[in-house]
Amino acid sequence: ASFLLLCFRSSLVARLIFGLLLQSPLTQLSMATKPNIVLLMADDLGIGDVGCYGNDTIRTPNIDRLAKEGVKLTQHIAAAPLCTPSRAAFLTGRYPLRSGMDAINNYRVIFWNGGSGGLPPNETTFAKILQQQGYSTGLIGKWHQGVSCESRNDHCHHPLNHGFDYFYGMPFTLISDCQPTETPEMDRAFRRKLWLSTQMIGLVTLTAALGRLTGLISVSWKMLTCLAGFSLLFFISWFSSYGFVRYWNCIMMRNHEVTEQPMVTDRTTSLILRESISFIERNKHKPFLLFLSFLHSHTPLLTTEKFLGKSSHGLYGDNVEEMDWMVGQVLDAIDKEGLKNTTLVYFASDHGGWLERQEGKRQLGGWNGIYRGGKAMGGWEGGIRVPGIFRWPGVLPAGTVIDEPTSLMDIYPTVVHLAGGVLSQDRVIDGRDLMPLLQGTVEHSEHEFLFHYCGIHLHAVRWHQKDSGAIWKAHYVTPIFRPLGAGACYDRGFCPCFGEGVTHHDPPLLFELSQDPSEAKPLSADTEPLFDTVIKKIGRAIEEHRRTLTPVPEQLSLYNILWKPWLQPCCGTFPFCWCDKEGNN
Repeated sequence: ASFLLLCFRSSLVARLIFGLLLQSPLTQLSMATKPNIVLLMADDLGIGDVGCYGNDTIRTPNIDRLAKEGVKLTQHIAAAPLCTPSRAAFLTGRYPLRSGMDAINNYRVIFWNGGSGGLPPNETTFAKILQQQGYSTGLIGKWHQGVSCESRNDHCHHPLNHGFDYFYGMPFTLISDCQPTETPEMDRAFRRKLWLSTQMIGLVTLTAALGRLTGLISVSWKMLTCLAGFSLLFFISWFSSYGFVRYWNCIMMRNHEVTEQPMVTDRTTSLILRESISFIERNKHKPFLLFLSFLHSHTPLLTTEKFLGKSSHGLYGDNVEEMDWMVGQVLDAIDKEGLKNTTLVYFASDHGGWLERQEGKRQLGGWNGIYRGGKAMGGWEGGIRVPGIFRWPGVLPAGTVIDEPTSLMDIYPTVVHLAGGVLSQDRVIDGRDLMPLLQGTVEHSEHEFLFHYCGIHLHAVRWHQKDSGAIWKAHYVTPIFRPLGAGACYDRGFCPCFGEGVTHHDPPLLFELSQDPSEAKPLSADTEPLFDTVIKKIGRAIEEHRRTLTPVPEQLSLYNILWKPWLQPCCGTFPFCWCDKEGNN
């Protein structure tokens, strides 16, 4: 009996060893250790600004090295063409309108640190799941997902309330107002509308008060008090948009503490790089997630003297080349700690380059290569097709190029799977795990349809017809470019999502992207035999998609984006907010 038992045990051990040998490298590695995850996200970088995507005049050797040593995605799509909604989708794996992070109006991003809108506390980010799986989680750089809800210190939208153990950076976004020598960038149209709203509410309040005093209108004092309060709030918001923007929005925080108000832009780049490398060094003995959210290459294009005048594309090119150098420094830190083979590195941009960002003859925004349109344009490829690169030596095949539709939302399920976590079952997750595609175990992306929104308005839909390889894209709404024949909305600075600045198409404009990636030749029923079939198929997909949407509070409503004094982060006693803790002052 003991002999039979010994034989059985030997056979069992042999089968286990044989089974392990047959497993993929990823499975073997994941059984031994969870990978470190480093996510690098550029701000406003165009797909045409990077060497490995065809640019031969801006030098990006470190980003190019990532592509050479890993997998390059050529059809990597942002879920929105602007910072706030795109990053919300990236963090949650969900279209931003599912969390209320896409706009119903023209205010399509968070405008103030002192606003009440932001990524809702009930949303589950990939950082929160990785934190639960034992990862050290850090965010360095830009947040732009809100700070507080009801009081200055509740920090309901703050990174530390969304799964990050450590945060150093800007709770807002970089704008030209942060650089004292630059022309203010705060939306002039927004200021005009705010002033108009202030005047209208003030007039209503005054009329109601006079009516009450003369007995002509029956208005309660409670109603008058509310109207007066709103008038004051709108006036303060309008007044604060002049001269106070730098103090209210251009701040740096470490965890919950304001460290610079206003930020000292001359040293921001070096501090962000120092913090990123320090995070890697502190956490090298346990699995970590580092989300390095660059302030590059958003205006005012903060660039250190070492890189000024070094590129052939002016300040913008200098800024991109400095960011590439920062990527190289982070990769070197990973190598130095012996973590290269146990670290998944990902590089992307949050959306396309800003074509309209110019000052005189200076182009301060990015280039989107052969793709039409740019930042703020929800449908055209130039606004949403971005660089996407993964590197994990020994697990992902080096030098691979994948031309399948993928999304920034796919990062969520991908890293959750790698960390051994489980996706939330109580909500729709729009992203798909990319590991099978990246490793080459499947041929096609799991995405059959991708929906391209501009605010809450559906502008276009992409259908990946896998049996034929065709990539159909139907545009239902497109912005009107000005001047006529131009490739952007140079008259506005941003293309709108709705109203008189857009054209509605019925039937929709149809393109086959595998044959016409520049979207230059719209198809019709006369030129494409499958036109009606494709339009009907996409129409049914839209109906099914809309059935999955549920009403949620609008985080970018006019009230939520309005500046509120009681929510303003302040280093000191409000309104005397000033400090420089990095300079020991």
